[in-house]
Amino acid sequence: MTRLEQLDKQIERLRRRAVGLDEISRKYWIARRIIFISGVLLALASCNFAGNTTAWLVAALIAIAFSVVTIYHNRVRDSLTRNSLLIEIKQVHIARIHLDWDRIPPADSSASPISGHPFETDLDITGERSIHRLLDCAVTKEGSERLKSWLLSPRPDAELIRRRQALVRELKAHYVFRDKLQLLSAVARLNSGRRTSLWNSRILVDWIARDERKESLLPAVVYLCVLSALNIICIVLASFHLIPPIWPITFVIYAGAMILKQSRIATAWGELQELEKALTHFQVVFGYLESRNYNNTPRLAQTCAPFADEGKQPSQEIRRLGRLAAALGLRTNPILSILVHLIVPWDFIFTHRLELVKREIAGLLPRWLDAWHELEALNSLANFAYLNPHYKFPELLHENGRIVARELGHPLLKPESKVCNDFELDHSRRIVILTGSNMAGKSTFLRTIGVNLVLAYAGAPANAERLQTSLFRIFTCIKVSDSVQDGLSYFYAEVKRLQALLAATQVDDPLPVLFLIDEIFRGTNSRERLIGSRSYIRTLADGTSAGLVATHDLELIKLADEIEGVVNQHFREEVYEGKMVFDYRLRTGPCPTTNALTIMRLEGLPVES
Repeated sequence: MTRLEQLDKQIERLRRRAVGLDEISRKYWIARRIIFISGVLLALASCNFAGNTTAWLVAALIAIAFSVVTIYHNRVRDSLTRNSLLIEIKQVHIARIHLDWDRIPPADSSASPISGHPFETDLDITGERSIHRLLDCAVTKEGSERLKSWLLSPRPDAELIRRRQALVRELKAHYVFRDKLQLLSAVARLNSGRRTSLWNSRILVDWIARDERKESLLPAVVYLCVLSALNIICIVLASFHLIPPIWPITFVIYAGAMILKQSRIATAWGELQELEKALTHFQVVFGYLESRNYNNTPRLAQTCAPFADEGKQPSQEIRRLGRLAAALGLRTNPILSILVHLIVPWDFIFTHRLELVKREIAGLLPRWLDAWHELEALNSLANFAYLNPHYKFPELLHENGRIVARELGHPLLKPESKVCNDFELDHSRRIVILTGSNMAGKSTFLRTIGVNLVLAYAGAPANAERLQTSLFRIFTCIKVSDSVQDGLSYFYAEVKRLQALLAATQVDDPLPVLFLIDEIFRGTNSRERLIGSRSYIRTLADGTSAGLVATHDLELIKLADEIEGVVNQHFREEVYEGKMVFDYRLRTGPCPTTNALTIMRLEGLPVES
């Protein structure tokens, strides 16, 4: 059974369950109506024929029965909601397999590409139709950013890659665990009224760290409590005429002291309004992570170790914060707040308790959130591996400058239109001059190599039957564009990019650069392009870097005869019944055909014989 068939079967089972739950919910709804109507009628009948006492007793029994039925009905409705959300999660899984971008959660539109990054834009790592969006299952902004940082890491680390691969392999098989985390997150988000936006867990850390050095509120609380108690005692004694009515004086002193200290607690409620939403989110998820048994997942147990601390469990501490937030929420009712503060300094007491809790968990909360963000990023990689079981985890080679790939494909191409190729790079074939006709697949193949290495270095499986690779620092020059704002022409922008690439190859680093260059120096005339291209490739060949240069200049294929380690490969096309036909297969040697004039003729442009 394929992964799609499994997901379709799971969705069908969930839909059957939804039908059953709907039927149960309908029966509960009918029962509630019957109980309510019959209860009203019985209460009225009892009142008329058996007296008020019997009527009240009947009404109480009916109310109890109605409440019990309502509780069970609400449980069924909650189950329906969770079932619906789980169906949505499964449907998003299918959308990720089919690359149905309309159904995949949107990318963060506020994030912009890192200026000067060696490969982010060229390889579609971020953006609307990107690798990051395809993989990202995080519900927190920080978890999403952590996944992005793994994908954009400019310098891979072998030990880190192997550790992530082991964790992702372990998590891959536990799809119920991963779906449960997404489900709990979706329920928490739904309850807070924010169905799609990412959680901002930084709110919690900033709030805990804010005003840590302020003096304790305890002296003010003690002082106000003494004044409050004195005021109450004076009122009680004066009411029994045991002392003169001096309580107005003590009350003015008490009220004045509260007003003087009001600025000390003025921001507490404003902070907690947004914080309470975050607390609700994390409490549910953290509670699940605390209760789970990790005996069969030792690596996952290490990642989730901060949640297993018996002394300070995250969900309990966050529940304490939530209760304090609810207590401070008394001020949303001005009349009740004034009445309570006439008796006790309510806000001061609970703000002090809040500060104590903040100090207790100030060193723990960052650890909890860091573990949660790490788990979110790992879950995204594991979900990607689960949805693509034919993708393989790459093997890291100890020797430098080598890639061996079998059936290498691009994960952003739909399966039905994807063509996979074998490819090798080593010391005897260190630089590949890639020629081919327009639209034959050169640029896509450059991105295919780059994207799969990015996935490999992040700890994810690659779109390949087998991939063995050394560690490289990836640098690309594919999507160069001019800039009106910066006053850069296309050619000058390309020169700047190639200069940055060359500078990266000259850095003293044990990891060589893997360069991927598309249509080198396309922004100038053919004579100067050829001279510049030959000189640039010769310079690259003198170093330790390796890579591919895609070009239309067939003159560059002669470099294979002049420079050791330079080889030619190509893509080609055929004209069949007046149409261009591409097979997107990588072949050895230079391209024997060109198609620019053919394309012009097919589109009706005039071409001289």
